[in-house]
Amino acid sequence: MLMTSTFLLAAIAAFPQEPRFHAPERMVSDGEPISVESPGYASPCWADVDGDGKKDLLVGQFNKGKVAVYRGLSDGKLAARAWLKAGGKVAEFPDVW
Repeated sequence: MLMTSTFLLAAIAAFPQEPRFHAPERMVSDGEPISVESPGYASPCWADVDGDGKKDLLVGQFNKGKVAVYRGLSDGKLAARAWLKAGGKVAEFPDVW
């Protein structure tokens, strides 16, 4: 019993009890804060969409179902927003809801 109690106390002490997160930061691209179109529902994710080995930020927009692409740059910064395109036109995913 003593051994089990000692093990449990050691396990509890080894792991932090509360999650630790960095303070929130406002993301910027091309020196400007990233914002979303009204009504503001967004679905951000990271993916290497251009195959250059750097993560790009994709932000789905509720308005017309467009996807904003912020290319990852070599210095860890993000390029200016470009819309995801298909067939030379801005891609839209309407009626997602």
